[in-house]
Amino acid sequence: MRDRDPDPEGDIQYPDPREEDIYAGDRRISRPDSAFPDWYIPDAKYRPIPIAWFAAAFLVQMVVLFAIFMVLSAQNGWLTIALCSLATGAIGLWVWDKGMRKAGFAWRLSTIVMLTVQLAFVCLGASSRL
Repeated sequence: MRDRDPDPEGDIQYPDPREEDIYAGDRRISRPDSAFPDWYIPDAKYRPIPIAWFAAAFLVQMVVLFAIFMVLSAQNGWLTIALCSLATGAIGLWVWDKGMRKAGFAWRLSTIVMLTVQLAFVCLGASSRL
């Protein structure tokens, strides 16, 4: 069975999707700046997720601690441990300010454990120079 034109006389004025929003009841299904309906790309603001903050803290700390450890490899181990501890604290504050303080308890705990474990590896490596 072929689809029939619902308006054979052409009396109904359909909205132009390039010019205005198209609604199905109270739900917008198309808008001028997007070819996707609302259910596919909802209107929302960007909200980073805790895994992004966790990964950023992990990677930044890994690079920074490695750089400090290598630069100070000929110095006393206490200097390496102190500077790496300061850097870890600064990275922790940075990630907390980015939004980790609002994340779930498990994400906050995991971030603290990860920062502590990476610092512990540096302390273990620097312990031979104490």
